[in-house]
Amino acid sequence: MLTNLIIKNYALIQHLEMRPVDGLNIITGETGAGKSIMLGAVGLLLGNRADTRVLFNEEAKCIIEGSFSIEDYNLQGFFKVQELDYEPETIIRREISPSGKSRAFINDTPVTLDVLRTLGDQLMDVHSQHETLLLAKSGFQMDLVDAFAGILDERADFRKIYREYKKHQEELKRLLEIRTKKEQEADYRHFILQELIDANLQSGEQEELEQQLTVLENAEEIKSNLTAANNILQEDEYSALQAIRQAQQFLNSLRKFSSDYESIYERIRSAFIEIDDLASELVRLNDLVEFDPEKTEIIQQRLGSIYQLQQKHHVNSIDELIRIREELDAEAFESGTMEERIVSLERLLEEQKIALSARAESLSKKRADVLEPLSHEMQELLKKVGIPDARIRIDLKTAAEEFTEFGNDEINLLFSANLGVAPQQLSKVASGGEFSRLMFCIKHILADKVALPTIIFDEIDTGISGEIALRMGEMMKFMSKNHQVIAISHLPQIAARAERHYFVYKDRGENSTISKIRMLSEEERTIEIAKMIGGDSPSDTALQNARELMTHN
Repeated sequence: MLTNLIIKNYALIQHLEMRPVDGLNIITGETGAGKSIMLGAVGLLLGNRADTRVLFNEEAKCIIEGSFSIEDYNLQGFFKVQELDYEPETIIRREISPSGKSRAFINDTPVTLDVLRTLGDQLMDVHSQHETLLLAKSGFQMDLVDAFAGILDERADFRKIYREYKKHQEELKRLLEIRTKKEQEADYRHFILQELIDANLQSGEQEELEQQLTVLENAEEIKSNLTAANNILQEDEYSALQAIRQAQQFLNSLRKFSSDYESIYERIRSAFIEIDDLASELVRLNDLVEFDPEKTEIIQQRLGSIYQLQQKHHVNSIDELIRIREELDAEAFESGTMEERIVSLERLLEEQKIALSARAESLSKKRADVLEPLSHEMQELLKKVGIPDARIRIDLKTAAEEFTEFGNDEINLLFSANLGVAPQQLSKVASGGEFSRLMFCIKHILADKVALPTIIFDEIDTGISGEIALRMGEMMKFMSKNHQVIAISHLPQIAARAERHYFVYKDRGENSTISKIRMLSEEERTIEIAKMIGGDSPSDTALQNARELMTHN
């Protein structure tokens, strides 16, 4: 329930605070004092959009803050999903800056308006004369029937299976589409895979072949240069090895005279060994080089095949071709496992369909059982609120195996306010006032069946008086036994039922007019209700009538 409401710098409100009780809270006041302005501010808490025109002082920030006791609403799951801190006493705040920027917070954590709306819908239910669209929606009518039948939990179980069923249907559809596409491409993809398998590609093969081909194609130049280099090192009469050998002999005789000579001798000796090794390597490399036109052609053909495959698959390396081959091979394997998954899903969907059919049938039967009692109770309540000739008919239509989250039923609430007129679609026969009172009766019924949030009525009593007003006050009082009710009213019969009575008034200063609110004491309540009966200067009779009305509270 709403435990505290603070409104700052909104429309005609400079600063307003109220602490409604867990029961019936009535708000009264003079016309234009700001009662409905308060509802606009509450709407911001519920996620409605706003602009800078709501600012009382255009240079200051607008703040709307509501504290809610939520421990009875089982909202821990919502807070966990949204990654919000759960607090039994949760604070929702909305801020609008002079620049027009709007921010929303739940327990001081910034949230989007969608998140705020989702939570707000579970905390507050604002009902005004203009709330007609909701009543005409089939989903709302279904909720009414199911709440009256006491099958909301059973329907929730059905919805859980239904959502799994739909998810599996989508998965099966996806797999079937993939299978159809694969079947259409199967021959070509198999050909491509087999072509890559037959190619027997090896990582690093291309680079090695390209190097071999370069050597084969330049064999004459390579052998000529290798031979020339080897001749310089060891074959010529004045080869490098011969010259170093002579230098080594000269230095050998000097080794005994100094360690420096010994050191340079060793370096010459090492150079001889290294050049001798180089000469041997040149001979070995020369022996490897051959003029082999046949091998050259084989390598050229192999590389040509590799290049052709790369061009065909728009890649630049053998490794990329190997990856494509592996992917195609994996797809071929996956086709087998996909068939198993398709068969498994088809079997599971059939089982879920049987379960859904049985549960939908149970829901349909329980709905059918309450249609007449619900219609009767609504008609009786409508008589109390001034529509004596009201007739309600609730049609139930069942579509076999065509499931929605509600089962396989469609609900259509038909209404007639006049004797001799057959019940018809609400949009065709109900006036605004009839709509409003019908919704009031529905919420009266729901209040005894489900945990409604805080219910706010905005002048729902417009157009009624006398005995009907008394009955509506009794009905509000009944609803407030299990739920917090906040009602903006202009009727003394309803105001007298309040457990807490707030009065909204205009405070006219020299430069501006602001709206204020204050909680009335018992004596102030008596006077205010008397004014609602007899005008600004209530007579003793009006005061006595006010006391009598309050006595019946």
